[in-house]
Amino acid sequence: MKTQVGIIGGGPSGLLLSQLLHLQGIDTIVLEKHSRDYVLGRIRAGVLEHGFVKLMRLAQCAARMDSEGEIHDGFFIADGERKRRIDLAGYTGGQSVMVYGQTELTRDLYEARDKLGGTVLHNVEDVQLHALTSDVPQITCRTGTDHIQIDCDYVVGADGYHGVSRKSIPDNVLTEYEKVFPFGWLGVLSETKPVSPELIYAKSARGFALCSLRSRVLSRYYIQVPSGDRVEDWSDEAFWAELKARLPADVTDSLETGPSIEKSIAPLRSFVAEPMRYGNLFLAGDAAHIVPPTGAKGLNSAASDIYYLYHALVAHYQDGDDAGLNSYCEKALARVWKAQRFSWWMTNLLHLFPDRIAYDQRLQQTELDYLFASEAAMKSLAENYVGLPF
Repeated sequence: MKTQVGIIGGGPSGLLLSQLLHLQGIDTIVLEKHSRDYVLGRIRAGVLEHGFVKLMRLAQCAARMDSEGEIHDGFFIADGERKRRIDLAGYTGGQSVMVYGQTELTRDLYEARDKLGGTVLHNVEDVQLHALTSDVPQITCRTGTDHIQIDCDYVVGADGYHGVSRKSIPDNVLTEYEKVFPFGWLGVLSETKPVSPELIYAKSARGFALCSLRSRVLSRYYIQVPSGDRVEDWSDEAFWAELKARLPADVTDSLETGPSIEKSIAPLRSFVAEPMRYGNLFLAGDAAHIVPPTGAKGLNSAASDIYYLYHALVAHYQDGDDAGLNSYCEKALARVWKAQRFSWWMTNLLHLFPDRIAYDQRLQQTELDYLFASEAAMKSLAENYVGLPF
Protein backbone atom coordinates (compact mmCIF):
# COMPACT_ATOMS: atom_id res chain seq x y z
CA MET A 1 0.00 0.00 0.00
CA LYS A 2 1.05 3.59 -0.50
CA THR A 3 -0.17 6.84 1.02
CA GLN A 4 1.08 10.34 1.56
CA VAL A 5 0.68 10.44 5.35
CA GLY A 6 0.54 7.28 7.46
CA ILE A 7 -1.11 7.94 10.83
CA ILE A 8 -0.56 5.58 13.76
CA GLY A 9 -3.47 5.82 16.20
CA GLY A 10 -7.22 5.97 15.59
CA GLY A 11 -8.12 8.21 18.51
CA PRO A 12 -9.36 11.79 18.14
CA SER A 13 -5.94 13.21 17.22
CA GLY A 14 -5.25 10.80 14.36
CA LEU A 15 -8.81 10.93 13.07
CA LEU A 16 -8.93 14.72 13.17
CA LEU A 17 -5.68 15.06 11.22
CA SER A 18 -6.83 12.48 8.68
CA GLN A 19 -10.13 14.30 8.18
CA LEU A 20 -8.52 17.72 7.82
CA LEU A 21 -5.93 16.48 5.32
CA HIS A 22 -8.55 14.56 3.30
CA LEU A 23 -10.52 17.78 2.83
CA GLN A 24 -7.38 19.29 1.27
CA GLY A 25 -6.86 16.36 -1.09
CA ILE A 26 -4.04 14.76 0.91
CA ASP A 27 -4.22 10.97 1.20
CA THR A 28 -3.90 9.25 4.59
CA ILE A 29 -4.18 5.78 6.12
CA VAL A 30 -4.98 5.48 9.83
CA LEU A 31 -3.89 2.41 11.80
CA GLU A 32 -5.51 1.55 15.15
CA LYS A 33 -4.58 -1.45 17.28
CA HIS A 34 -8.01 -1.71 18.93
CA SER A 35 -11.50 -2.17 17.54
CA ARG A 36 -13.73 0.82 16.90
CA ASP A 37 -16.04 -0.29 19.72
CA TYR A 38 -13.11 -0.34 22.13
CA VAL A 39 -12.02 3.17 21.13
CA LEU A 40 -15.56 4.48 21.51
CA GLY A 41 -15.91 2.77 24.88
CA ARG A 42 -13.13 4.81 26.49
CA ILE A 43 -14.35 7.51 28.87
CA ARG A 44 -12.17 10.59 28.51
CA ALA A 45 -12.14 14.33 28.94
CA GLY A 46 -14.93 16.59 27.86
CA VAL A 47 -13.75 20.23 28.03
CA LEU A 48 -12.68 21.64 24.66
CA GLU A 49 -10.76 24.86 24.21
CA HIS A 50 -12.14 27.37 21.74
CA GLY A 51 -9.28 26.52 19.37
CA PHE A 52 -10.26 22.84 19.34
CA VAL A 53 -13.86 23.80 18.62
CA LYS A 54 -12.70 25.81 15.59
CA LEU A 55 -10.65 22.83 14.35
CA MET A 56 -13.72 20.57 14.53
CA ARG A 57 -15.67 23.09 12.49
CA LEU A 58 -12.83 23.34 9.97
CA ALA A 59 -12.95 19.54 9.71
CA GLN A 60 -16.70 19.72 8.99
CA CYS A 61 -17.39 17.57 12.07
CA ALA A 62 -19.05 20.11 14.36
CA ALA A 63 -22.78 19.76 13.70
CA ARG A 64 -23.59 17.55 16.67
CA MET A 65 -21.03 19.26 18.90
CA ASP A 66 -22.60 22.65 18.20
CA SER A 67 -26.08 21.23 18.75
CA GLU A 68 -25.50 19.13 21.87
CA GLY A 69 -22.36 20.61 23.44
CA GLU A 70 -22.55 23.00 26.38
CA ILE A 71 -20.83 26.37 26.04
CA HIS A 72 -19.31 27.39 29.37
CA ASP A 73 -18.39 31.01 29.96
CA GLY A 74 -16.95 30.32 33.41
CA PHE A 75 -16.25 27.84 36.19
CA PHE A 76 -15.95 27.83 39.98
CA ILE A 77 -13.10 27.29 42.40
CA ALA A 78 -14.16 26.33 45.93
CA ASP A 79 -11.92 26.52 49.00
CA GLY A 80 -13.75 25.06 51.96
CA GLU A 81 -17.01 27.00 52.14
CA ARG A 82 -15.65 29.84 49.99
CA LYS A 83 -16.53 29.70 46.28
CA ARG A 84 -15.45 32.06 43.51
CA ARG A 85 -16.51 32.10 39.86
CA ILE A 86 -13.86 32.59 37.19
CA ASP A 87 -15.51 34.64 34.45
CA LEU A 88 -13.84 33.18 31.36
CA ALA A 89 -15.76 35.28 28.86
CA GLY A 90 -15.29 38.46 30.86
CA TYR A 91 -11.54 38.05 31.29
CA THR A 92 -10.82 36.90 27.71
CA GLY A 93 -12.96 39.16 25.56
CA GLY A 94 -15.82 36.70 25.12
CA GLN A 95 -13.97 33.38 24.71
CA SER A 96 -15.36 30.21 26.25
CA VAL A 97 -14.94 26.43 26.39
CA MET A 98 -17.21 23.68 25.06
CA VAL A 99 -18.23 20.75 27.25
CA TYR A 100 -18.63 17.81 24.89
CA GLY A 101 -17.49 14.28 25.69
CA GLN A 102 -14.41 12.95 23.93
CA THR A 103 -16.29 9.74 23.16
CA GLU A 104 -18.91 11.67 21.20
CA LEU A 105 -16.26 13.76 19.49
CA THR A 106 -14.48 10.59 18.38
CA ARG A 107 -17.75 9.12 17.15
CA ASP A 108 -18.32 12.23 15.02
CA LEU A 109 -14.84 11.94 13.52
CA TYR A 110 -15.35 8.25 12.68
CA GLU A 111 -18.62 9.04 10.94
CA ALA A 112 -16.95 11.81 8.97
CA ARG A 113 -14.14 9.50 7.85
CA ASP A 114 -16.72 6.88 6.81
CA LYS A 115 -18.68 9.46 4.83
CA LEU A 116 -15.60 10.49 2.84
CA GLY A 117 -14.37 6.92 2.40
CA GLY A 118 -11.31 7.38 4.55
CA THR A 119 -9.11 4.37 5.25
CA VAL A 120 -9.02 3.41 8.92
CA LEU A 121 -7.64 -0.06 9.70
CA HIS A 122 -8.57 -1.54 13.08
CA ASN A 123 -7.16 -4.44 15.13
CA VAL A 124 -3.73 -3.80 13.65
CA GLU A 125 -0.88 -5.72 15.30
CA ASP A 126 2.93 -5.81 15.18
CA VAL A 127 3.24 -2.24 13.91
CA GLN A 128 6.83 -1.33 13.07
CA LEU A 129 8.31 1.80 11.54
CA HIS A 130 11.21 1.64 9.09
CA ALA A 131 13.54 4.00 7.23
CA LEU A 132 12.25 7.04 9.11
CA THR A 133 15.18 9.21 8.00
CA SER A 134 14.71 8.30 4.34
CA ASP A 135 12.46 9.91 1.73
CA VAL A 136 10.13 6.89 1.82
CA PRO A 137 9.51 5.75 5.39
CA GLN A 138 7.58 2.53 5.77
CA ILE A 139 5.04 1.06 8.16
CA THR A 140 4.68 -2.69 8.44
CA CYS A 141 1.88 -4.35 10.38
CA ARG A 142 -0.43 -7.31 10.51
CA THR A 143 -4.23 -7.56 10.41
CA GLY A 144 -5.29 -11.10 11.15
CA THR A 145 -3.17 -13.26 8.84
CA ASP A 146 -2.49 -10.44 6.37
CA HIS A 147 0.92 -8.73 6.44
CA ILE A 148 0.87 -5.15 5.18
CA GLN A 149 3.58 -2.71 4.14
CA ILE A 150 2.66 0.96 3.70
CA ASP A 151 5.04 3.32 1.93
CA CYS A 152 4.58 6.95 3.05
CA ASP A 153 5.96 10.40 2.61
CA TYR A 154 5.48 11.08 6.33
CA VAL A 155 4.47 9.13 9.43
CA VAL A 156 2.49 10.74 12.24
CA GLY A 157 2.61 8.96 15.60
CA ALA A 158 -0.63 9.67 17.45
CA ASP A 159 -0.65 6.31 19.22
CA GLY A 160 -0.39 7.39 22.83
CA TYR A 161 2.22 6.93 25.53
CA HIS A 162 2.48 3.14 25.08
CA GLY A 163 2.54 3.23 21.28
CA VAL A 164 5.35 2.25 18.95
CA SER A 165 6.00 5.69 17.46
CA ARG A 166 7.99 7.36 20.23
CA LYS A 167 9.81 4.08 20.90
CA SER A 168 11.02 4.14 17.28
CA ILE A 169 13.17 7.18 18.00
CA PRO A 170 16.72 6.19 19.06
CA ASP A 171 17.50 6.60 22.76
CA ASN A 172 20.45 8.84 22.03
CA VAL A 173 18.12 11.26 20.21
CA LEU A 174 15.19 11.32 22.63
CA THR A 175 15.04 13.20 25.93
CA GLU A 176 12.12 12.49 28.29
CA TYR A 177 10.91 14.66 31.17
CA GLU A 178 8.53 13.23 33.76
CA LYS A 179 6.91 14.12 37.09
CA VAL A 180 4.71 11.60 38.89
CA PHE A 181 2.22 12.88 41.47
CA PRO A 182 1.51 10.80 44.60
CA PHE A 183 -2.23 10.53 43.93
CA GLY A 184 -4.83 9.85 41.27
CA TRP A 185 -8.39 10.85 40.40
CA LEU A 186 -11.22 8.45 41.13
CA GLY A 187 -13.93 9.30 38.62
CA VAL A 188 -17.59 8.31 38.61
CA LEU A 189 -20.04 8.74 35.74
CA SER A 190 -23.70 8.77 36.78
CA GLU A 191 -27.05 9.36 35.14
CA THR A 192 -27.87 12.23 37.47
CA LYS A 193 -28.54 15.93 37.03
CA PRO A 194 -25.26 17.88 37.36
CA VAL A 195 -24.97 19.71 40.65
CA SER A 196 -23.86 22.86 38.82
CA PRO A 197 -24.29 24.16 35.26
CA GLU A 198 -20.55 25.01 35.33
CA LEU A 199 -17.60 23.01 36.62
CA ILE A 200 -16.58 23.27 40.27
CA TYR A 201 -12.94 22.66 41.23
CA ALA A 202 -12.84 22.14 45.00
CA LYS A 203 -9.88 22.32 47.42
CA SER A 204 -10.51 20.92 50.88
CA ALA A 205 -8.66 19.62 53.91
CA ARG A 206 -9.60 16.09 52.77
CA GLY A 207 -8.27 16.54 49.23
CA PHE A 208 -9.33 17.74 45.81
CA ALA A 209 -12.72 17.19 44.15
CA LEU A 210 -14.23 18.14 40.79
CA CYS A 211 -17.86 18.42 39.77
CA SER A 212 -18.13 18.10 36.01
CA LEU A 213 -20.74 16.98 33.49
CA ARG A 214 -21.26 15.43 30.08
CA SER A 215 -24.82 16.65 29.52
CA ARG A 216 -27.77 17.97 31.48
CA VAL A 217 -28.60 14.42 32.60
CA LEU A 218 -25.10 12.91 32.80
CA SER A 219 -22.65 13.91 35.55
CA ARG A 220 -18.95 13.24 35.98
CA TYR A 221 -17.43 13.61 39.46
CA TYR A 222 -13.87 13.10 40.71
CA ILE A 223 -12.06 12.90 44.02
CA GLN A 224 -8.35 12.78 44.74
CA VAL A 225 -7.25 9.38 46.08
CA PRO A 226 -3.85 7.92 47.08
CA SER A 227 -1.90 6.47 44.17
CA GLY A 228 -2.19 2.95 45.56
CA ASP A 229 -5.99 2.90 45.70
CA ARG A 230 -7.98 0.56 43.46
CA VAL A 231 -11.47 1.00 42.04
CA GLU A 232 -12.55 -2.06 44.04
CA ASP A 233 -11.70 -0.18 47.24
CA TRP A 234 -14.48 2.33 46.61
CA SER A 235 -18.19 1.51 46.71
CA ASP A 236 -20.62 4.04 45.26
CA GLU A 237 -21.76 4.91 48.77
CA ALA A 238 -18.20 5.58 49.93
CA PHE A 239 -17.51 7.73 46.86
CA TRP A 240 -20.59 9.92 47.33
CA ALA A 241 -19.89 10.35 51.05
CA GLU A 242 -16.30 11.45 50.39
CA LEU A 243 -17.34 13.78 47.57
CA LYS A 244 -19.88 15.49 49.82
CA ALA A 245 -17.26 15.93 52.53
CA ARG A 246 -15.08 17.93 50.13
CA LEU A 247 -17.70 20.31 48.73
CA PRO A 248 -19.20 23.50 50.16
CA ALA A 249 -22.49 22.96 52.02
CA ASP A 250 -24.57 24.81 49.42
CA VAL A 251 -23.26 22.44 46.73
CA THR A 252 -23.72 19.31 48.83
CA ASP A 253 -27.33 20.26 49.59
CA SER A 254 -28.25 20.09 45.89
CA LEU A 255 -26.09 17.08 44.94
CA GLU A 256 -28.08 14.27 43.32
CA THR A 257 -26.52 10.82 43.75
CA GLY A 258 -27.16 7.53 41.99
CA PRO A 259 -25.56 4.31 40.77
CA SER A 260 -22.28 4.71 38.88
CA ILE A 261 -22.34 3.62 35.26
CA GLU A 262 -18.55 3.89 34.99
CA LYS A 263 -15.84 4.14 37.63
CA SER A 264 -12.10 4.42 37.10
CA ILE A 265 -8.91 5.80 38.61
CA ALA A 266 -6.57 7.95 36.53
CA PRO A 267 -3.00 8.43 37.83
CA LEU A 268 -1.63 11.95 37.67
CA ARG A 269 1.66 12.63 35.98
CA SER A 270 3.36 15.04 33.64
CA PHE A 271 5.49 13.88 30.70
CA VAL A 272 7.20 15.48 27.70
CA ALA A 273 9.39 13.84 25.06
CA GLU A 274 11.75 15.92 22.91
CA PRO A 275 12.13 16.18 19.98
CA MET A 276 8.68 15.62 18.48
CA ARG A 277 10.21 14.94 15.06
CA TYR A 278 12.69 12.33 13.96
CA GLY A 279 13.39 12.25 10.23
CA ASN A 280 9.96 12.02 8.63
CA LEU A 281 8.23 10.83 11.80
CA PHE A 282 6.19 13.42 13.72
CA LEU A 283 4.81 12.77 17.21
CA ALA A 284 1.46 14.18 18.32
CA GLY A 285 -0.64 14.08 21.48
CA ASP A 286 0.00 11.53 24.22
CA ALA A 287 2.77 9.92 22.18
CA ALA A 288 4.84 13.00 23.06
CA HIS A 289 3.29 14.58 26.14
CA ILE A 290 0.88 13.93 29.01
CA VAL A 291 -0.54 16.33 31.61
CA PRO A 292 -2.58 15.84 34.77
CA PRO A 293 -6.29 16.27 34.04
CA THR A 294 -6.43 19.42 36.17
CA GLY A 295 -7.36 22.21 33.76
CA ALA A 296 -8.30 19.84 30.90
CA LYS A 297 -5.18 20.30 28.76
CA GLY A 298 -4.50 16.73 27.57
CA LEU A 299 -6.77 16.47 24.55
CA ASN A 300 -6.42 20.18 23.88
CA SER A 301 -2.62 19.97 23.77
CA ALA A 302 -2.99 17.21 21.20
CA ALA A 303 -5.24 19.48 19.16
CA SER A 304 -2.54 22.14 18.99
CA ASP A 305 -0.12 19.54 17.62
CA ILE A 306 -2.66 18.62 14.96
CA TYR A 307 -3.16 22.29 14.09
CA TYR A 308 0.57 22.77 13.45
CA LEU A 309 0.93 19.49 11.55
CA TYR A 310 -2.13 20.11 9.40
CA HIS A 311 -1.01 23.55 8.27
CA ALA A 312 2.58 22.36 7.76
CA LEU A 313 1.54 19.41 5.59
CA VAL A 314 -0.88 21.49 3.53
CA ALA A 315 1.86 24.06 2.90
CA HIS A 316 4.23 21.25 1.86
CA TYR A 317 1.87 19.54 -0.58
CA GLN A 318 0.12 22.59 -1.99
CA ASP A 319 2.89 25.19 -1.99
CA GLY A 320 6.13 23.23 -1.71
CA ASP A 321 6.83 25.14 1.50
CA ASP A 322 8.54 23.09 4.23
CA ALA A 323 8.94 25.89 6.77
CA GLY A 324 6.04 24.56 8.87
CA LEU A 325 7.43 21.03 8.92
CA ASN A 326 10.89 22.28 9.85
CA SER A 327 9.54 24.43 12.69
CA TYR A 328 7.00 21.88 13.99
CA CYS A 329 9.06 20.82 17.01
CA GLU A 330 9.75 24.38 18.09
CA LYS A 331 6.15 25.55 17.77
CA ALA A 332 4.52 22.46 19.21
CA LEU A 333 6.85 22.16 22.19
CA ALA A 334 6.56 25.85 23.05
CA ARG A 335 2.81 25.47 23.46
CA VAL A 336 3.09 22.03 25.08
CA TRP A 337 5.33 23.38 27.84
CA LYS A 338 2.93 26.25 28.51
CA ALA A 339 0.13 23.72 28.93
CA GLN A 340 2.42 21.69 31.19
CA ARG A 341 3.06 24.75 33.34
CA PHE A 342 -0.64 25.53 33.65
CA SER A 343 -1.61 21.96 34.57
CA TRP A 344 1.27 21.77 37.08
CA TRP A 345 0.18 25.08 38.61
CA MET A 346 -3.48 24.11 38.95
CA THR A 347 -2.58 20.69 40.34
CA ASN A 348 -0.31 22.23 42.97
CA LEU A 349 -2.88 24.91 43.79
CA LEU A 350 -5.81 22.59 44.52
CA HIS A 351 -4.56 19.18 45.70
CA LEU A 352 -3.59 17.84 49.07
CA PHE A 353 0.05 16.65 49.02
CA PRO A 354 0.76 14.03 51.68
CA ASP A 355 4.41 15.01 52.10
CA ARG A 356 3.99 18.79 51.89
CA ILE A 357 5.57 20.63 54.84
CA ALA A 358 3.71 23.33 56.78
CA TYR A 359 5.56 26.09 54.90
CA ASP A 360 4.40 24.75 51.54
CA GLN A 361 0.83 24.43 52.82
CA ARG A 362 0.80 28.08 53.83
CA LEU A 363 2.20 29.09 50.45
CA GLN A 364 -0.51 27.04 48.70
CA GLN A 365 -3.20 28.84 50.68
CA THR A 366 -1.58 32.21 50.03
CA GLU A 367 -1.51 31.46 46.29
CA LEU A 368 -5.24 30.72 46.33
CA ASP A 369 -5.99 33.83 48.42
CA TYR A 370 -4.00 35.91 45.96
CA LEU A 371 -5.88 34.42 43.02
CA PHE A 372 -9.25 35.33 44.55
CA ALA A 373 -8.05 38.87 45.32
CA SER A 374 -6.33 39.69 42.01
CA GLU A 375 -8.07 40.53 38.75
CA ALA A 376 -4.76 40.08 36.92
CA ALA A 377 -4.28 36.59 38.37
CA MET A 378 -7.81 35.54 37.45
CA LYS A 379 -7.32 36.92 33.93
CA SER A 380 -4.17 34.83 33.55
CA LEU A 381 -6.06 31.74 34.73
CA ALA A 382 -8.90 32.44 32.29
CA GLU A 383 -6.55 32.98 29.32
CA ASN A 384 -4.85 29.66 29.93
CA TYR A 385 -8.08 27.77 30.61
CA VAL A 386 -9.84 28.79 27.35
CA GLY A 387 -6.62 28.00 25.47
CA LEU A 388 -3.57 29.98 24.43
CA PRO A 389 -3.33 30.91 20.74
CA PHE A 390 -1.97 28.32 18.32
